[in-house]
Amino acid sequence: SLEETYADITPVRREGHSAFLAIMRGCDNMCAFCVVPFTRGRERSRGMQSILDEVKMLSDEGIREVTLLGQNVNSYFDESSKSNFAELIYRASLIDPSMRIRFMTSHPKDISEELINVMAERTNLCKFIHLPVQSGSTRMLELMNRNHTREEYLRKIEMIRSKLPECSISTDIIAGFCTETEADHQETLSLLEAVRYDYAFTFVYSVRSNTWAERNLVDDVPSEVKQRRLQEIIALQQRISAELYRQDVGKIHQVLIEGESKRSDEMWMGRTDTNRVAVFAKDLHNVGDLVRVKVTNTTSATLIGEAI
Repeated sequence: SLEETYADITPVRREGHSAFLAIMRGCDNMCAFCVVPFTRGRERSRGMQSILDEVKMLSDEGIREVTLLGQNVNSYFDESSKSNFAELIYRASLIDPSMRIRFMTSHPKDISEELINVMAERTNLCKFIHLPVQSGSTRMLELMNRNHTREEYLRKIEMIRSKLPECSISTDIIAGFCTETEADHQETLSLLEAVRYDYAFTFVYSVRSNTWAERNLVDDVPSEVKQRRLQEIIALQQRISAELYRQDVGKIHQVLIEGESKRSDEMWMGRTDTNRVAVFAKDLHNVGDLVRVKVTNTTSATLIGEAI
């Protein structure tokens, strides 16, 4: 039903010293390529107090980091308390100032100055935003029913950068959506250069059953063209990521240890406040510890450093 939010069960997934907490269900955005509104229904937000109670419970259990989840968390709204997402994360951050709080995913139209101001004020709100754009072309964004233009998206980025210059931003991009031209593709590449994302999840467009695009558009971009465009997007983003990560050499980050590095059992792996993966030599620390790490080297996807 529209009212069902699953607040009577505990929608928590634990992974070591981190936890993932669902705060809402469904989506109202009706993007042309997406099936979520048809499979998960309309947006329903859980009551704020039940979420805050679970954050407190997780803190009492020793959880060091909580990620608040929703298809579009920024449109969260608790009808009973008339509280929006900025109010929710502000109050959640007060429960345990030593516990990190993240959130995903965000829709550009709902990123507000109020939210960014709260993120700037509260030190335990992680300085990272996943902000899917899908395309850099206003024509494609309109066809995708994304409810914003390229220029509006870039203004949101500018607002975030002005208030949170240290904030990392990632995105999702679709290559080869219906009728995409070479000019549209070039606009996506130029958007990558303009925003300079930390990383991007990139996809070749494929038709999903029961979506608006399946019913109303033709999947007319040849497969080989889609693949070429995808590879161009990936190559550019890898260069940008490598450049951004190199700028961290010599800097010190607080890293939450998640476990052993996949490449060496003599190294710890963890994440910075800005969601960058960092590895460093094992010493007296343990999983779940928050460690100061000085960056000594980087790749396009990893910070390499030493505990200090």
